[in-house]
Amino acid sequence: MRRQKRRELPVLENVVVIDAGAKGKNIAKVDGMVVLVENAVPGDVVDVKVYKKKKGLAEGRAIQFHSYSKDRVQPVCSHFERCGGCSWQNMNYEKQLFFKQKSVEDSFRRIGKLEFPEISPIVGSAKTEYYRNRLDFAFSNKKWLNDNEMLGENREASPGLGFHVSGRFDKVLDLSRCYLQADPSNQIRLAVREFALANDYPFFDLREQHGSLRSLIVRTTAPGELMVILIFFDETQEKIIKMMDFILSRFPKISSLYYVINPKGNDSVYDLEHHLYSGKSYMQEIIGGISYRIGPKSFFQTNSYQAAVLYEHTLKMAALQAHETVYDLYTGVGSIALFAAGSCNKVVGIETVPEAIEYAKLNAEDNHITNASFFASDVKDLLGPEFVATHGQPDVIITDPPRVGMDASVIKKILEIAPQRIVYVSCNPATQARDLELMKDSYEIMQTQPVDMFPHTYHVENIVVMKRRG
Repeated sequence: MRRQKRRELPVLENVVVIDAGAKGKNIAKVDGMVVLVENAVPGDVVDVKVYKKKKGLAEGRAIQFHSYSKDRVQPVCSHFERCGGCSWQNMNYEKQLFFKQKSVEDSFRRIGKLEFPEISPIVGSAKTEYYRNRLDFAFSNKKWLNDNEMLGENREASPGLGFHVSGRFDKVLDLSRCYLQADPSNQIRLAVREFALANDYPFFDLREQHGSLRSLIVRTTAPGELMVILIFFDETQEKIIKMMDFILSRFPKISSLYYVINPKGNDSVYDLEHHLYSGKSYMQEIIGGISYRIGPKSFFQTNSYQAAVLYEHTLKMAALQAHETVYDLYTGVGSIALFAAGSCNKVVGIETVPEAIEYAKLNAEDNHITNASFFASDVKDLLGPEFVATHGQPDVIITDPPRVGMDASVIKKILEIAPQRIVYVSCNPATQARDLELMKDSYEIMQTQPVDMFPHTYHVENIVVMKRRG
């Protein structure tokens, strides 16, 4: 049977990029068709090479520029075009904030079909580089080759340590310098890579599932503490010790050094033992006068500098009273709960990860906070009439779920508990809008406040305060 020739997709000429849409995709319209354009900024006029097309929608990449947007700037990172981690680094920061605020409004109108008062102006970040306190780097025995490398004589697969390339789970972009996390993050990554190559530590093969080194996590705090976690797929104790000793010798200021053995088919390590090799078991962060112990499995806001701004706005919008009881769902290490404890009668936190709850309790002790209690359980399993009967009817529920939003059963339970106010903090306005739609018959949106926690990306944090109707 003759193989059918693949249809050649077109090049669209003189396309005007008009908007930045969901997930940072730039938007154009050509003859009634929506075109999602990579490698462009709203305001650019470009030729687009289409690589995917279906009815009413095409996706492509800008291959020639006829004129540049007034909002375009020169990216600082040499990896910008291939990495995708800071996908808006070529757009000026004020315009980034404009599109982030617009994304919140668009999500509320199109996904949630919500009624809401005017959204408060987005709060920008004072730091737009080196603002992250955590980066996860992946090892791969097949790094991503750039165009020059692909055209060169040596196109053999070679090891890389960096970020996964978008759309290619088995390829890693080998980083020389990243502008997301302050040094010594870059030095640690490069030193580990050099030592591994010189001492025959095989980088992980993501397709075939074999190798030694799997991933590297670097966590920092504003006071200057440093946690490093090295994840092995499979390795001898002798070589693990050799690598750990090297890291300590090169970076003696590391306050917590861990290693993990992960032989599973996925990268999640929350269910695995973290072996403390050197130093103390936690880092200490200070935000808004509250100190937090952060363990190797603990979730914490990845922008410590902006976290205080987020929590202050959350607390102000919650308008807590001294007599009120507050539930903090998805509390993590108690970051928002402890921030709120001084403004209410008592606060009750619930979190799935038991280790995080242990740290939340220690954080309460460290800060001499006696009106906060914490419980380890999936929110959908614990929250209900029996829990409320024991711990009191909440006047306010604060919820800060992961990107996927809240389970429908959690929303149902919140509606049954019927607090006077709900404060919903989200890192994903789309799932937030979906959840708010399920509550809109019972609750009215009073205020919405976007906060930029992730400069040079399309991500935005958003706070919503809702009041019970009737």
